[in-house]
Amino acid sequence: MSERFVKRSRIKDRLFKYLGLFCTFFGLIMLAIFIGGILNDGLARISWDFITSYPSRIASRAGILSALAGTLWIIIITALAAIPIGIGAAIYLEEFSKKSRIGRIIELNITNLAGVPSVIYGLLGLEIFGRVFGLGGSILAGSLTLALLILPIIIVATREAIKAVPKSLREASYALGASKWQTVKNTVVPAAGSGIITGIIISLSRAIGEAAPLIVVGALAYVPFIPESPTSEFTVLPIQIFNWVSRPQEEFLINASAGIIILLGITFLLNSFAVWLRIKKTVRY
Repeated sequence: MSERFVKRSRIKDRLFKYLGLFCTFFGLIMLAIFIGGILNDGLARISWDFITSYPSRIASRAGILSALAGTLWIIIITALAAIPIGIGAAIYLEEFSKKSRIGRIIELNITNLAGVPSVIYGLLGLEIFGRVFGLGGSILAGSLTLALLILPIIIVATREAIKAVPKSLREASYALGASKWQTVKNTVVPAAGSGIITGIIISLSRAIGEAAPLIVVGALAYVPFIPESPTSEFTVLPIQIFNWVSRPQEEFLINASAGIIILLGITFLLNSFAVWLRIKKTVRY
């Protein structure tokens, strides 16, 4: 009886292994087909004129300058708003807060907020930043909305990075006479730096590709100018791509493919930098 049970268990393990391999390769193949089709359609359209031109009703003259500028505005302000608050909250929750029932409830809610659909954050940003604070459909309203979106991700990633720091480093710092704050500032945070930065970059990569919350806040689909201040109206690359995809002309679909390539390039650069940073930091330590 035991031999049959062992054989069945081994068969199940092999079947699960092959099923996992099949799902992995199937996903990779579908992704390769998807990216290959986009590269085939849009790579020839990418040029300096395409990057430095404003949107146009004529597909051959349309470009992504205003959308690219809006994306840079959004990401910079989002990072400035979310990174300090996220890291500070994570350090407090992990190192200084007392393990109480209220603390566990806060931690559970932060974890759950990381899985809330982005359109919900858009509705929240529209009400709070757009209407209550009177920011309307400005860059600042969109940036603060995205900051709320990625804030739970930064907090969770930072806390996990801090947890990974060995206790021996803390004990060595205390043995030298350092206080709690000095230990956290000079030992724990630098040791967890690679994990913290990796989480920040991954969260910003998600923010770059978000369109739903910005549409809800009031981002425009057609902006023939470069935003000059945080209170200016704006558009971003995902919204510009969506605008082109919704048009029936094939030329606009080619423009959308070219915009997707540029957006993917920005995302891959950020993620590659995160991977490089983690590898470098791991080797260093």
